[in-house]
Amino acid sequence: MILVFGGTTEGRMAAKVLEESGATYCYSTRSDTQDIQLVHGHHVTGAMEVPEMIAFCQEHDIRLIVDAAHPFAVNLHRNVVDLAGQIGVPIIRYDRIYPPHDEEFVWCKDYDDAIYQLKTHGVNRLLALTGVNTISRLQAYWQDHECWFRILKRDESQALAQKAGFPSDHLVYYEKDDTASLMNQLHPQAIITKESGTSGGFEEKVHAARQAGIKVFVVERPEYPTADDITVEHVNGPHGLRRMVERLLPEFYPLHSGLTTGTCATAAAIAATRRLTTGEMPDQVPVVLPDGETIFVPVSYGDGYASVYKQSGDDPDVTNGIEIRASVKPSDYFEILGGEGVGRFTVPGFDFPPGEPAINKAPRQMLRDNIKENVSITISVPQGAEIARRTFNPRLGIEGGISIIGVSGIVKPFSEEAFVASIRKCMQVAKASGSDRVVINSGGKSERFVKAQYTDLPQQAFVEYGNYIGETLAIANELDIKNVTMGVMLGKAVKLAAGNLDTHSRHVTMDKDFVMSMLNEAGINIDISDLTLARELWDRIPAAKLQDFATVVIKHCTQYCAPLLPKGMLTVLLIDDNGKIYYS
Repeated sequence: MILVFGGTTEGRMAAKVLEESGATYCYSTRSDTQDIQLVHGHHVTGAMEVPEMIAFCQEHDIRLIVDAAHPFAVNLHRNVVDLAGQIGVPIIRYDRIYPPHDEEFVWCKDYDDAIYQLKTHGVNRLLALTGVNTISRLQAYWQDHECWFRILKRDESQALAQKAGFPSDHLVYYEKDDTASLMNQLHPQAIITKESGTSGGFEEKVHAARQAGIKVFVVERPEYPTADDITVEHVNGPHGLRRMVERLLPEFYPLHSGLTTGTCATAAAIAATRRLTTGEMPDQVPVVLPDGETIFVPVSYGDGYASVYKQSGDDPDVTNGIEIRASVKPSDYFEILGGEGVGRFTVPGFDFPPGEPAINKAPRQMLRDNIKENVSITISVPQGAEIARRTFNPRLGIEGGISIIGVSGIVKPFSEEAFVASIRKCMQVAKASGSDRVVINSGGKSERFVKAQYTDLPQQAFVEYGNYIGETLAIANELDIKNVTMGVMLGKAVKLAAGNLDTHSRHVTMDKDFVMSMLNEAGINIDISDLTLARELWDRIPAAKLQDFATVVIKHCTQYCAPLLPKGMLTVLLIDDNGKIYYS
């Protein structure tokens, strides 16, 4: 079993990742103030010292620890390392994503150094955004300087401030997005904050200070403790966490994840660039994924190139095991070229015009984000031309090889049965959250757009259906969920409108004759004989007729979906590539 130390945003994400397995695990927090819904996890509350931790782990057969606690929870981190050493299990430290150090800020090693720096810089009016637990740590400053502390409006927090002797009239209470207004109201000379990472609101705080022309003091995050006799693996995102759990405790997940061709190409290019610029040839390289997290990918080397052998995990994929190569040359500008085995677009409608290598927008952006040097990168796949014949590429108008694709950078390993089981678990969590509406989406992109329409719903109310629209709605009906919103993008929508409740490209492709019939129904007369991808329609249909077309598509989608939710109300939202949402 796995034990998670949570109570943070990262803890919530860790729980979500572990829920995908269907296996039981334990989620530990100091108090019960964090509202988290678990299906397979057991929520344990109450602070534990090392002896209690050891007894707990022995009782529950803990074989892996995920430390997702706050970066400044120094004592807990030490106890976790001590615990792991005594019971002989590895630790995965789920850390935050941290922006690079900005030289404009005053960086403080600890709170004593912060007091010294504040006094040295002559700061007499300070807004402290470091939290209620740091009031006593900064007492030597606020005793003889004007200082405000922003804290949570909780009885527990107010009691701690009172115990520290801090004047109540200089307490301000946290409200969402209030940092800039506080600065305008209080006119401090400086703010002090912790290096709390992206999820801790660090960037929002310093941005507000910059806008107000206020100096920023930052208390650096403590280093994570280590010990010679234990394994500590660091991750900073959900994909990395899952991959690390799969490696350290392989039996926890029935199916294992893999990497997209885009991630493999990026890793190979990073390795080839490092070899060119520094002469180094590491056996693995860090790759920043589109969500900002970093994973490490094994690489190998040949004569003039670096390569990655693609591992698709347990997802059925014809590209599993193929070698993806990258060769790099010096250049006056950054460019990406397609070599042997990489297909080329031959028709319009893709991210790039005909003649360009079939390397999609997301992988190109990954390459640019990960490689800062101006180099010429050639991606090649020696087996690509042969493998492409077993894909839909020739039918789509991609010739000569495979596509380099991938939106998230990770291949989630779901057989149909496992995927549907995962959807069921997520729907159960959504219902348990108490939300009066569940919003189902095909993936992270559509979810991001629809979330802007339902800002009051909890995270658990958003569920990904992938391609299994029919199965998801049937589960919603079984669970007696009364209100369901379905976000769908056009590629899936035109398949769904034709009655295909499973929209996976392995099973169904776009029916242009049916699309033409919907255009006619909407009173739109355009030629789509050369249509390659459904999303091209957004550009081809006159702007004045887009709503008419969307209404027709939504009507047909609803015709097939609503009967699956006879006890509830279904709302279908059609989303374009820029996030605009169409209602019926």
